[in-house]
Amino acid sequence: MSVSFLLSCLAFAQNKSERELILIDKDWRFSFGHLYDTEKDFGHATGYFSYLTKTGFGDGPAAKDFDDRAWRKLDLPHDWAVEQEFSEKGSFSHGFKTAGKGFPEKSIGWYRKKINIPETDNGKIISLKFDGVFRNSKVFFNGYYLGTEQSGYNGFEYDVTAYVNYGGENTIVVRADASMEEGWFYEGAGIYRHVYLQKTNPVHVAANGTYVTSELKNNSADVIADVTIENKGNYKGSIEIVQTVLDPQNKQVANFSENIVAPEFYKTSTHSSKLYVENPLLWSIESPNLYRLVTQIKQNGKTIDNYETTFGIRTIEFDPENGFFLNGKPLKLKGTNNHQDHAGIGTALPDEIQYYRIKKLKEMGLNAYRCSHHPPTPELLKACDELGMLVIDETRLMGINDYHLNDLKRMMERDRNHPSIFCWSVGNEEWNIEGNIVGERITNVMQNYAKSIEPTRPVTVGISSGFKSGISSVVEIMGYNYLGNGDIDAHRNQFKNQPGMGTEEGSTFATRGIYFTDDAKHYQSAYDKKPRPSFYSIEEGWKFYAERPYLAGMFIWTGFDYRGEPTPYGWPSVTSYFGMMDVCGFPKDNVFYLKSWWGTEPVLHIMPHWNWSGMEGKEIDVWVHSNCDEVELFLNKKSLGKKKMQQNSHLEWKVNYAPGTLEAIGYKNGKKILTEIQKTTGKAENIKLSVDKENVPNSKVTVVTVEVTDKNGLHIPTSNDEIEFSIKGGKILGVGNGDPTSLEKDQFLNAISLVQITNFQEQKGLTATLPQELQNYPENDWKTAFKDRDYKNQAPSYIYKGEFELKNNLASNIVSFFYKKIGVETVVFINGNKVNPSAEDSQKYILDSAILKEGKNTIHIVATPLQKIKDWDVMNTDPGIIQVITPAEPWKRKLFNGYAQIIIQKEENAKEVILSASAKGLRAGSLNLK
Repeated sequence: MSVSFLLSCLAFAQNKSERELILIDKDWRFSFGHLYDTEKDFGHATGYFSYLTKTGFGDGPAAKDFDDRAWRKLDLPHDWAVEQEFSEKGSFSHGFKTAGKGFPEKSIGWYRKKINIPETDNGKIISLKFDGVFRNSKVFFNGYYLGTEQSGYNGFEYDVTAYVNYGGENTIVVRADASMEEGWFYEGAGIYRHVYLQKTNPVHVAANGTYVTSELKNNSADVIADVTIENKGNYKGSIEIVQTVLDPQNKQVANFSENIVAPEFYKTSTHSSKLYVENPLLWSIESPNLYRLVTQIKQNGKTIDNYETTFGIRTIEFDPENGFFLNGKPLKLKGTNNHQDHAGIGTALPDEIQYYRIKKLKEMGLNAYRCSHHPPTPELLKACDELGMLVIDETRLMGINDYHLNDLKRMMERDRNHPSIFCWSVGNEEWNIEGNIVGERITNVMQNYAKSIEPTRPVTVGISSGFKSGISSVVEIMGYNYLGNGDIDAHRNQFKNQPGMGTEEGSTFATRGIYFTDDAKHYQSAYDKKPRPSFYSIEEGWKFYAERPYLAGMFIWTGFDYRGEPTPYGWPSVTSYFGMMDVCGFPKDNVFYLKSWWGTEPVLHIMPHWNWSGMEGKEIDVWVHSNCDEVELFLNKKSLGKKKMQQNSHLEWKVNYAPGTLEAIGYKNGKKILTEIQKTTGKAENIKLSVDKENVPNSKVTVVTVEVTDKNGLHIPTSNDEIEFSIKGGKILGVGNGDPTSLEKDQFLNAISLVQITNFQEQKGLTATLPQELQNYPENDWKTAFKDRDYKNQAPSYIYKGEFELKNNLASNIVSFFYKKIGVETVVFINGNKVNPSAEDSQKYILDSAILKEGKNTIHIVATPLQKIKDWDVMNTDPGIIQVITPAEPWKRKLFNGYAQIIIQKEENAKEVILSASAKGLRAGSLNLK
């Protein structure tokens, strides 16, 4: 079940609700600050009064009127870490990016956005909702400090009602500090999830304020709907709660209303309703039917709040003898663990990519997803609800105090209505406590606390350091992390009433398209094998779980490769090798093993490819993944034998390489049902661009596969050509290719640097008339600007002089001076040349490259002075800043073993997007998307 809010009036509602939820992802300003150098952090928190000393004293970028015009303009979601270069000095676990820990100049990110709130909203409750900021975020509104959220994985909300400038401009400011890591995997940096502006009536459904459960009875279901009402106003009296259930076809199937007394000021009250649904359509993997509960609050007959909750009707059960049951039917859990980053875009995933990834996993035969190791984005859970994917929802850290339990509560209250979630995980591989009494105590507290919030789902913990004592003796659902870490059968025999599942299995190493391990190049063969002697291959792991009905199933580590943890290597490997798919979602060969035994469709797959020039006559291991009864293999039409397929296995041949055609024929019940071939290809001639079938239809974001073909149109599995891209009607979000050692850029963005004006001096002018040519001013008359200024006896004008340094002063650079007003009338000279303000902004000067120099440049500003109105007025003494934009080089990416990926986004009003690709010696390719 998932919660969302109505953005417009429901069809059956007679009155417009006062609730609005407005996505405010567009048009933010961004700049790096600094971890400890306050000057580079724009002087934040250096004032006599700080934002913690006096209310409303946010300074530096936290101040409402801070000048951010020179900052970069961008849309959310945003991950600044993925934009950075790679370095051996970077974090092993986070993919060696030059951001975050160890990089103080790239560990603090400032975001600012201006919004208008009309006078008509006065009287409503106005709040800001953040789905997640990595990490340690501080939020300000109009200079007022709202709060700090340490974790990068929690959603949070701030009430800004008291601080709003109604009928005018308001400023939102976020300072994110990614200098500390929360996980041991790539985590990104910045506002990488959505941000909303919410408006409600003072009497409204509280945040995450509904909880819907159901109980099946013969051909009907009792739907119990709890709703928490909050009153942030002075209303005292009766309100009506109306609960309506809509079926998957949007038809009303149940309704209930009751009159209650509104909660007192700043209090909440919870009310329960029981609704009856006849012949319910159950939520399942195959048919993920979703209902909606619409909660209305009415006051004197007028609808003052509409709140919508998506939910599913289904039953779940764990049995210690027979595993997991969904809707009363046994279901073996076939899952993977997954982190949340993707090639080219890091953790800043557009919603469409969440669906793309879940579709990729379902296509592989999966029915379950473990969130590793933190609460996911709301959009991922929405995708799992809609596509039919079970979910283990996991909190970040174990403990018994507010930091730990409050995070667990927030996750559960946010996510408890999602039918896809079948289990809560309160921890993973906590080595210090797994096998001792401390772990046992913590687990008991967290497990019981979870039950007090949401008792319909069981609780698990992923355990890896033996399965003998501590957490494993008290956790409700045993989570086994790896067969090689303990004796699962022995544990089961000791705790026969404790259900169990493999929360992690595999951790195998494979590089897509590589069939001979090359440690010098950091490439691991894609043949399924043990990652270490005591661990198990994917096939061995699945056979173990498949043969034991008491085990509910297993979750492979991992579905996708991810940045960081490049075990068994280190630099220059920057991504993991564990995935069944690479970071782009291109399948490694183990995908076809899983499709064979986890999926429902006939499968026939040959590995490896058949391009082995220089290896003629040498023996090649040929594997076939299939669920056919028998497979016969041919090389250039000569049979190499027919073999019978064993359950949950694969077939192998030793084949002396000869160019040509390797063909497999699959038989079911003695009949030929499938044919698969691997052909030796010719040389690369054409670039091919194609839209992946897992894309969301008619969406703004599209994943495109890039490959090259020979003259016959055959895909070339060994090509590593560098492809250059251009786009019209859209923009490129990121590029990738699945190469774990690639140090190529993920994104090609204009570089923006801000250059300070230094050595700022002044001397008095004799007249208020401003010169149109720079004069010669006495050198001895210069003194520090604004020092000891007598504002009651100012000169008619002042001449100011400063310096700024330009490095790599390319002719293609765009250099601008963003002037901050230090005078009434102003004339600006750069290196003795008068410059004129731009038409778009009278305080912005775009500087001609012809007047700029490498190294030191001089700026003169001649201005008539500003006057103080009150003695205590604080006058601006900052002349402004120089912005240098270095245009990005063209987007490009090398293919890796035949493939690359590009993610594109359509412009708002574009009728079509044209993506073009070119490379030396190849025929260009293009793709038109309407």
